[in-house]
Amino acid sequence: MKKVTMMLTVIATVAMMAPMAFAQDATTAAAGSGSRGTLAIAAALGMALAAFGGALGQGRVASAACEGIARNPGAAGAVRAAMILGLVFIETLALFTLAIIFAKV
Repeated sequence: MKKVTMMLTVIATVAMMAPMAFAQDATTAAAGSGSRGTLAIAAALGMALAAFGGALGQGRVASAACEGIARNPGAAGAVRAAMILGLVFIETLALFTLAIIFAKV
């Protein structure tokens, strides 16, 4: 229950900070109102959330693959191939998040 509460708190914080950062127009941002700092904080929290989700997903994929191989050692090759493909997809989502953050900041 603690993990869910902490994750909801982080999501709420990012959700409240991101609109403030992206709502600035060019003249306000040029005046030095600190929008770059707010944008950087929101981007860092977003990347942290993406990294947390990716790590959690990778842990579950590896756990399920180990359990599958332990139950049926004959299917180890197929399970390993599916696990690697799943890990690639999870890591790609985190890298896309990083690319979007660099594009926005």
